[in-house]
Amino acid sequence: MSVAEPPRARAAPDAAPAAAPDAAPDATAALGPAALGRLKWACRRGLLENDLLIERFFTRHGASLSARQARGLNRLMQLSDPELLDLLLRRCELPPDPTEPEVAEVLALLRPAPLESTRRGTAP
Repeated sequence: MSVAEPPRARAAPDAAPAAAPDAAPDATAALGPAALGRLKWACRRGLLENDLLIERFFTRHGASLSARQARGLNRLMQLSDPELLDLLLRRCELPPDPTEPEVAEVLALLRPAPLESTRRGTAP
């Protein structure tokens, strides 16, 4: 008795392509509303701090998010909540990976701006 293979999931027409960024001609095109909604749902986290930073990211960049950037964001979402928070707060850095430049690009968009160090009692 043989076991049949499970059916493969079909990608929605506006889903991010699985090919490498250079192989997909529309890798820089903005995501469609359905794909963006699925991406937002997939980015929900268990740690409030991560959710707040991700929500701000979607507010600022969601309308122009490309399929390439969506792949980078999906890769970051594979991290645990503490690992992701450490990256977002610059407690650690990503190891350089030339095969995934979109991850570093999205991380830069996700991170809050660094605070300027100020001295007490001095005016700017």
